[in-house]
Amino acid sequence: MLSAQLHSHIQLSNFLHLLFALLIISCHLKCDARNTINGSSKLVDNGETLVSTGKKFEMGFYSNDGDQFNRYVGIWYYNLSPKTIVWVANLNKPIPVSRIKNEDISVAVAEDGNLKVWNSYNAHAYFSTQLEISASKRRVELLDSGNLVLVDESGAKLWQSFLNPTDTFLPGMKMDRGLKLTDFRSGFTFQLEQANNKKYVILKDGGIYWKGSVSTSGSFGFSEMPAYIANMLSNFTENNTVDSSYANSIFERTRLLMNSSGEIQFYSWDKESSQWSLMWLAPKDTCDVYKKCGKFGICNSNHVSSLCKCLPGFEPDSPENLRAGEFSGGCSRMSVNSCEEDNVGKLDTFLDLRSMKFASPDRLHTNTNTSDDCRRLCLRDCQCQAYTYDNFVCGIWLSILKNLQENYSGGFNLSIRVATSNIEATARDCKPCGTNLIPYPLSIGPDCGDPLYYSFSCDDLAGQVSFQTLNGNYTVVNFNKGNRTFVIEAAHNESVGNCDDKGPVTEIFRLNQSSPFKAIDWCYNAKKHLTSEPLSRGNDLILISWKPPLEPVCTTSEDCIDWPNSTCNITEQGERKCICKPDYKWNGLSLNCTLVSELAIQVPLNRKLAPSRNHERALVISISVILGVIILCATSYIIYLNKRVASTEAREIVLGNPMEYLPRRGSFDEDLITEDDKRQIDVPFFSLNSILVATDNFSNATKLGRGGFGPVYKGKFPEGADMAVKRLSCHSGQGVEEFKTEVMLIAKLQHRNLVRLLGYCVEGNEKILLYEYMPNKSLDTFIFDHTFCQLLDWRIRFEIILDIARGLLYLHQDSRLRIIHRDLKTSNILLDEEMNAKISDFGLARIIEGKSTEANTNRVVGTYGYMSPEYALEGLFSIKSDVFAFGVVVLEIISGKRNMEFFEDVNLTGYVGMETMDERQGNRHNRSNHCRIVR
Repeated sequence: MLSAQLHSHIQLSNFLHLLFALLIISCHLKCDARNTINGSSKLVDNGETLVSTGKKFEMGFYSNDGDQFNRYVGIWYYNLSPKTIVWVANLNKPIPVSRIKNEDISVAVAEDGNLKVWNSYNAHAYFSTQLEISASKRRVELLDSGNLVLVDESGAKLWQSFLNPTDTFLPGMKMDRGLKLTDFRSGFTFQLEQANNKKYVILKDGGIYWKGSVSTSGSFGFSEMPAYIANMLSNFTENNTVDSSYANSIFERTRLLMNSSGEIQFYSWDKESSQWSLMWLAPKDTCDVYKKCGKFGICNSNHVSSLCKCLPGFEPDSPENLRAGEFSGGCSRMSVNSCEEDNVGKLDTFLDLRSMKFASPDRLHTNTNTSDDCRRLCLRDCQCQAYTYDNFVCGIWLSILKNLQENYSGGFNLSIRVATSNIEATARDCKPCGTNLIPYPLSIGPDCGDPLYYSFSCDDLAGQVSFQTLNGNYTVVNFNKGNRTFVIEAAHNESVGNCDDKGPVTEIFRLNQSSPFKAIDWCYNAKKHLTSEPLSRGNDLILISWKPPLEPVCTTSEDCIDWPNSTCNITEQGERKCICKPDYKWNGLSLNCTLVSELAIQVPLNRKLAPSRNHERALVISISVILGVIILCATSYIIYLNKRVASTEAREIVLGNPMEYLPRRGSFDEDLITEDDKRQIDVPFFSLNSILVATDNFSNATKLGRGGFGPVYKGKFPEGADMAVKRLSCHSGQGVEEFKTEVMLIAKLQHRNLVRLLGYCVEGNEKILLYEYMPNKSLDTFIFDHTFCQLLDWRIRFEIILDIARGLLYLHQDSRLRIIHRDLKTSNILLDEEMNAKISDFGLARIIEGKSTEANTNRVVGTYGYMSPEYALEGLFSIKSDVFAFGVVVLEIISGKRNMEFFEDVNLTGYVGMETMDERQGNRHNRSNHCRIVR
């Protein structure tokens, strides 16, 4: 009995083990990830996915980061974090999950034989392969290559994702004329160039943004693309690069991505760090952008502040666009090439440049013995623009040159044809050093420039300029003639030690005390003036300015030909200089003798004229006596006015339109700006006379408008520079203290989203500030105007909001001074030619000491409607005050309405608050009463 029971128990145990094994096998058969969808199955949004056989790739539903309202069907790397999407089916038609039940959406092979992402409830398709209708049995399979294929019963591929990519290229794909990688957010597209199967291009709005290829030997080619990437793009059919037998192992988990910023990027998965490594990208810098600097414009990516410039002997086609930072128009020759047979090699010469990148020459002459032979070939051809020579091959250009880059690693020598007269050294200008134009008065030799500024040398072989100091020579990165500055480069820890925005900790770099040069930024980084990026720590860059020069030195009057209205005479110091004629005076800013009006004539009293000019001396003495009498009378009159100032308001008319001024006792100049203040001001002083000339005596024709400070005029200064001239009015809500705050404070701030202060003037009763000219005026002129507001689409408005935010971030956090603006509003946001926004009007700004973020005041100033409640009611201001004003400005930008306009008895902020209040609070509060603001 017991034996029978035991036998029965053993049989039952064996049966249970067998049943358990069958269950496990069944589970594996059912639960193992599938890689196929056929006519009887589908993929729904319930967490289920397709997985390739070797578990390389996975396909399913997903949502983008930060967007939980839309669903997409895509392919990504299996079990890889973070999730890396390589293909998207419904990129242009996201699935709105808030409106549709998940079980209604599926990926399936429809009855017409097409692969679809669709809503089975209403048959709406979010994606379809769009093949001809067929009743044959078809299936969809996800391969280990990442390719999604639709095949028929015979296994033939009817459609595949590899032939219909989105923004990613995977090994196994082949780039041909029908294949494109497109970033749908930005519109950038990567593809083969239509005219050349060996070149690749990035297109933007139908135009070429970048062009590159693998170098071909013997043709002055440049490798913009590594050979292994070109081989992968050809699906490993190129020779002499990568053996296709092991290409799959080398290129496993690699991808080529067309990103939204316009870069084509090659990534490889790093197993050790478990992250994607960027191995290559193009364009690698701004100079790689196609035709960035236009024809005959040269690009240097090391010169961030002046990326493009014209070659010596050329001038910009559009100086206005150049000043605005737009250089695509390029440059043109100052003089046409000489084609006279008798003058070959006399009227024309060549500008020899080193380490240059360029487009392919138009003609190639092989077996050319020497570079001189190539030079003669170019000179004899009237159409020849330039030549290059290397290893017995002479390349010649008959067309204009584009895409020029200097200091290019692996570049070739390039000689560009120019008129000799355009680049030869003169008393006024030195011969160019490579592509560097040496602006007067700077000098690289005793026969050019001003001897006082002879602190530079030229390495003709490298085409590089050096700046000589007491402790060595430093490479000059670039010159800025308009600002009278240049940048030098010094090895880190050899020049200024550890430095920050305030200056060097250890000052080794030294200048002679009598030098006309001054270091104004020890830690210069041009990027920090354009963005809020932190300073890079490579070699130190030092920004140096030079003083405007005095009259040019001369030996004979012929030396003064370059300076009209001057003659060579002996000064009191015994030097011979080009002295301006009596009706002119020397202008160190414009480097010319400038005609002055009879009322504003100023005679330099410290200059002793040559004995041979007795009649001119008599004229000067006569004018001096007359001016002395006028000054004496004017002084007596001012004393008389000062005695009456307590009871009578003084008024004055200055050379043009009537302007009321702020009456003060004593010397206005001495009271307002002290000598200590002047030493702290980092911007130049402008004379009242120069401002009067620039604004046509403050004429109505130059008037731009009027703000809280007073009227604003457009001033045209020497060298064609335009400036906005703000003149303080006695009726201004801002007075002396605000003026002083602005001139002392904003000069220390440098950021792309802050309006730059270029100078100031304090003379007599005049207080004037000079700013960079903003041609599109203020933001309020656009957003509150029914016509102009149509010019501001959402993209422009969004960029303006970002610009303002960057400016505020700099003021509150990134600048060396923590600044609270206190008067941020749309009328104080100015727009440049490209609609970039810049914050202006710092008269009410305050510095917060140390790490403090708030302060208080007994005097509440600013503009109602933009003031935070705690500031308006209690006088407490902080960085939050600016943030509140910024919020109001954002609402105005978005809505196009002024905050102080009323909507159902509330202003804009109240209306927005009322409309966005939780509807569920409606029974507990009277929203209208709660949000109502009394007018």
